[in-house]
Amino acid sequence: MSRILDTVVPRRLGTGFRWLLASSWSTNLGDGLVLAAGPLLVASRTDDAFLVALAALLQWLPPLLFGLWAGAVTDRLDRRRLVIVVDSLRTLVLVLLATAVAVDVATIWLVLVAMFLLGTAETFADNASSTLVPMLVQRDDLALANSRIMAGFVTVNQLVGPPLGAFLFAVGHAWPFAAEAVLVAAGAVLVSRVVLPPHRAEKRATHIRHDIAEGVRWVRHHAAVRTLVLTILIFNVTFGAAWSVLVLYARERLGLGAIGFGLITTVMALGGLVGTVSYGWITRRVSLANLMRIGLVIETLTHLALALTTSAWFAVVVFFVFGAHAFVWGTTSVTIRQRAVPTQLQGRVGSVNLVGVFGGLVVGAAIGGVLAQRYGVTAPFWFAFVGSAIFVVLIWHQLRHVAHADEQDAPAAA
Repeated sequence: MSRILDTVVPRRLGTGFRWLLASSWSTNLGDGLVLAAGPLLVASRTDDAFLVALAALLQWLPPLLFGLWAGAVTDRLDRRRLVIVVDSLRTLVLVLLATAVAVDVATIWLVLVAMFLLGTAETFADNASSTLVPMLVQRDDLALANSRIMAGFVTVNQLVGPPLGAFLFAVGHAWPFAAEAVLVAAGAVLVSRVVLPPHRAEKRATHIRHDIAEGVRWVRHHAAVRTLVLTILIFNVTFGAAWSVLVLYARERLGLGAIGFGLITTVMALGGLVGTVSYGWITRRVSLANLMRIGLVIETLTHLALALTTSAWFAVVVFFVFGAHAFVWGTTSVTIRQRAVPTQLQGRVGSVNLVGVFGGLVVGAAIGGVLAQRYGVTAPFWFAFVGSAIFVVLIWHQLRHVAHADEQDAPAAA
């Protein structure tokens, strides 16, 4: 057993990282349960399309509303303790929700409020948790450490969690939420075992808005990180436009039913697992800058392929490749950012990236809905292809900065 553990999580990553990884996998499994159970619960309480859509919006809204604040709070407070407190609050909300569902007093509005609270808490917990990795792991091992965290996300959150959550919901509507409460509570206990090196967590005389502005200015003046944030913003606009109508695309263009649509997520997760296994081999042979360039080309061609094809089997292959790309891109991006950003700014810079992620998704979804309504279900994919291609050309030479992101002098925040 110890040999397997050393293979999955090498001893050089440290005991602290092992506790953090166990916490991440535990909470990700809990979140995966609710990926399926949450929409099922909403649908069991209402058939109003507006309320169903509102439930999805309430999961994307907290990072936009509170992302920058979460980053500033992370850099002000003890990060490990912040994760523990927020996950404890998440546990409390989940226990109350599970109890309300079990005794059949959970109205649709109570469910929506609970989802908003859970999304808000997750925004703070995820931001703080991501800053712990570079505090526990040596610079040269950050790529390996992040790949292990992403592997857990792909496996338990995307592959195992949703079908298990749907099964538990069929057994009893309260069970998946009770199970997530146990898993999030376990995550809080596991992260409490982490011992961090000393870091700046002192109270500051400045207003929190000053701290937020400091983080934004740092990103603006750091070429590599600025390039990453801009790239994820633009590519999530194009991705959000195409993927916002994916369920309609799968049905009308590929002829897939509900089971076939569910297969798309599974196939992308399997691609992510392939990316997990091969990530170390890839990064030993391809520079970070070229890895980012290849990823952007793959994503651009993904939109083109899906816009052209009507073959479900060919589309499945495209989704598999895209899943591998998404894993490699995500792991590389967070590794570059962690190497480049000073410890005391990790939370705020991460939050700027987070706002770019969800801001792009929201804008893209709005564009995709309008295009699909007016010009057909493939129009968002053509928009995504053209927009991505133009941006790749414009950003191509700027990506050279990421190869030496950690060697660039950290800009002084005014």
